[in-house]
Amino acid sequence: MAKKVLLLYGGFSAEREVSISSKNDISSALKSKGYAVVEHLLDNVWDLIDVLKTEQPDVVYNGLYGNWGEDGEIQGLLDMLQIPYTHSCLKASALGMDKYLTKLLAQQAGIKVAQGEKTTYADFKLHGTALPYPYVVKPTSDGSSVGVFIVKSREDAEKVCYKCENTEILIEQYIAGRELTAMCLKGKSSVVTELVAKSGFYDYDAKYTAGYTQHILPAQIPENVAATCCRYAEKVHNLLRCGTLSRCDFRYNPDDGVVLLEINTNPGMTSLSLVPEQAKHIGISYADLCEMLILNASCRKRKD
Repeated sequence: MAKKVLLLYGGFSAEREVSISSKNDISSALKSKGYAVVEHLLDNVWDLIDVLKTEQPDVVYNGLYGNWGEDGEIQGLLDMLQIPYTHSCLKASALGMDKYLTKLLAQQAGIKVAQGEKTTYADFKLHGTALPYPYVVKPTSDGSSVGVFIVKSREDAEKVCYKCENTEILIEQYIAGRELTAMCLKGKSSVVTELVAKSGFYDYDAKYTAGYTQHILPAQIPENVAATCCRYAEKVHNLLRCGTLSRCDFRYNPDDGVVLLEINTNPGMTSLSLVPEQAKHIGISYADLCEMLILNASCRKRKD
């Protein structure tokens, strides 16, 4: 009998539409490998629990992105239910989603990061920051460049806006230079992509709109720079004890060198996504990549 996979997608974050747009490709890939796929659009947790009880899947493919999907929340639920799931465990997911904690751990491990501070949106509006222009303001925990502002002047600072006054934000030194990214697959990183956005900023639209960003694979950068990106990607992946797959984003210029921006423990799997593209470059098909995630799925055991 074919192994049953519950493909979980949708969710409650700002990246819900990205998750939904990934679903068909993931489902087709898993079916092509012989898995019995049950697709579930997450809108209500009680409905999810009912589906899990009824279907009793062997594995949950976590196709959720952003808060409540890749920050440890869904991982904790599946750990409690003892259902194996793809990507990283609760701790790695929670740490990876928190850009401030990731930065602290990376810095302690000798990885260069952007200098900055953590505060709240309310405090920023009240007190501003001592960092000189330009600087970057972004949520401590979010993905897909949601809520990221590049502040070059007082007028730009006044445009920074979040729905909640208590939103935790990072204010960081802006690192000029080239946008680079490297996946880490089963602890190994081997190729770097450079991202050249037409707008000059690799924001949400640039990530998910065809033609908005050029992917240069492999990146046309010095060998030592590519090696540093791969080494950093492996180091952060292992430092957080990530699962099968992660992706690290960097900025590079000759003065600052390679600077880590963040890690993504559940990288996007749309047709425009970077990880499937890098996997293909090293000889791993999209379907093989999806199956690799299934074969390495796990959950925390109660005896741990």
